[in-house]
Amino acid sequence: MPEISRFYGLIILMNYKDHDPPHFHVWYGDFKAIVTIHDGIVKGEMPQRALKMVFDWLEIHREELLNDWNLAKLGKNLNKIEPLK
Repeated sequence: MPEISRFYGLIILMNYKDHDPPHFHVWYGDFKAIVTIHDGIVKGEMPQRALKMVFDWLEIHREELLNDWNLAKLGKNLNKIEPLK
């Protein structure tokens, strides 16, 4: 599963040819979650503070995430996305 971004201990990943809806995976220590790109629905567990950073990052990079999703569906290389600053 390719890493597309990393910040404040959060690792953002996206699978190739994954199932819909468009989403990404977040790892933070022992916590793992899946976040949908369009509406930010979360499956899994993540500390509230970490999740807020994920949502802030998602708002900034939604278009880039959708672009990576489309590349992943085609099995192409994904683009790295700037971390939250």
